[in-house]
Amino acid sequence: MEILRTKWVATAASIWIQCTSGSSYTFGIYSAALKSTQSYDQSTLDTVSVFKDIGANAGVFSGLLYTYVTSNRRRGRGGSGGPWVVLAVGAIQCFAGYFLMWASVAGMIRKPPVPLMCLFMFLAAQSQTFFNTANVVSAVENFADYGGTAVGIMKGFLGLSGAILIQLYETLCGGDPANFILLLAVTPTLLSLLAMPLVRIYETSTADDKKHLNGLSAVSLIIAAYLMIVIILKNTFGLSPLANVVTLVCLILLLALPLLIATRARRCDRMEKTMLPDKSPLIISPKATTSVNQSSAGDSQVEGGLSENLNLLQAMKSLSFWLLFLAMICGMGSGLSTINNIRQIGESLRYSSVEINSLVSLWSIWNFLGRFGAGYASDAMLHKKGWPRPLLMAATLGTMTIGHLIIASGFQGNLYVGSVIVGVCYGSQWSLMPTITSELFGVRHMGTIFNTISIASPIGSYIFSVRLIGYIYDKTASGEGNKCFGSHCFRLSFVIMASVAFFGFLVAIVLFFRTKGLYRQILVKRLHRG
Repeated sequence: MEILRTKWVATAASIWIQCTSGSSYTFGIYSAALKSTQSYDQSTLDTVSVFKDIGANAGVFSGLLYTYVTSNRRRGRGGSGGPWVVLAVGAIQCFAGYFLMWASVAGMIRKPPVPLMCLFMFLAAQSQTFFNTANVVSAVENFADYGGTAVGIMKGFLGLSGAILIQLYETLCGGDPANFILLLAVTPTLLSLLAMPLVRIYETSTADDKKHLNGLSAVSLIIAAYLMIVIILKNTFGLSPLANVVTLVCLILLLALPLLIATRARRCDRMEKTMLPDKSPLIISPKATTSVNQSSAGDSQVEGGLSENLNLLQAMKSLSFWLLFLAMICGMGSGLSTINNIRQIGESLRYSSVEINSLVSLWSIWNFLGRFGAGYASDAMLHKKGWPRPLLMAATLGTMTIGHLIIASGFQGNLYVGSVIVGVCYGSQWSLMPTITSELFGVRHMGTIFNTISIASPIGSYIFSVRLIGYIYDKTASGEGNKCFGSHCFRLSFVIMASVAFFGFLVAIVLFFRTKGLYRQILVKRLHRG
């Protein structure tokens, strides 16, 4: 079993769990079945969907649990707690929520009251935050110097999980949404229970960390490219059942590649130790990687830093926390509102059903590219150029402004271009925000703090989807079915969201100037260790 006790095997196990943990992204597959079997109207279904969004984003409890169960390790020795406890709780929630939902849809139990169904949905979606917290925070602790890349890989596979689960649905469920709900109850639960003993926190760092992380990055890009090709082929030409089986088998083989990289990384680490038996500096404590003093001089107002390990209440007293939260309302909120309404936007612009399905399916790919790309690029910019991560956050929010304006313009093909830009920039926030959180407020309470900031996503989505886009669309729509056709239907909404994204850009610029000194000291500490 010693061969399995490396941070590379832990990373591979986390990747596999992430690949099936984004079940909340697949609500559209079974929402119609839920609506018909439970005799819901659209308003009731939307209410259930709101609890899905709340559950998938309100991860404060998972963060608090992670901090509690890993506290013994940080204080010294003893205790059996670790990330596996958080993963186990997530598995229990996942199975309970989806199994009870499936039992209701399949007629195994009496139709539950709407509040009880909302509870089922909340539990099922809440499991995502437990999986995500355990995998993301442990990755940051295992790769302190390359937190951006590690978070980008974890968040990237979470972004791809929707497309992966849909591949399972199309191959194994025979087009039956009820069977898919049962699959969602069983697959993430079993996978997390099997892999959770491997997810651990290790106190080693080697010179080859970057090389092997690059290998995992290459694998993630290959899988994303493969999924994109499969999605385009399915939506354009359709695939036979046999072809679906073949594509799924190929996908599973690709998902085994992280274990090969983990094996190679372990072999390289052992060779280094053999070649340098008398040089102990090969192993570095991560405590050294997280010891940065609070910025001084012009940056004395930056509350927190890598050495401080602020808890949630302490972090919330800092202006930096609220700047980050406000920027995420602008970026995550407007981005999520775009994907929530992309089908209706396509219909108003008279896109074909094939085109709309392709846009919806490919969103997960653009989301992945943003999550992975921003994490990788922010590490490169920080290590090679010394540029703080909030600068890249500002750049992505500025670019998102352009994406919203392109969608508002209404020119031919605008939704293709705009959805790519907004999708990539939206995904970027999901890898930049947790990494910045760990650097501003420390790793110890990172799970609690970044999950609290994540609440900005459903808040922003409600404001922009319901109070802005929905309101303006209803005012503009006319005729049978209360529908609207033409570029004017969503123009004003996206001009306003472009303004919101630009405001987020300005907020991120303020955060950049506040944290320049902190990031300068981070670089100095890492240079000293090097």
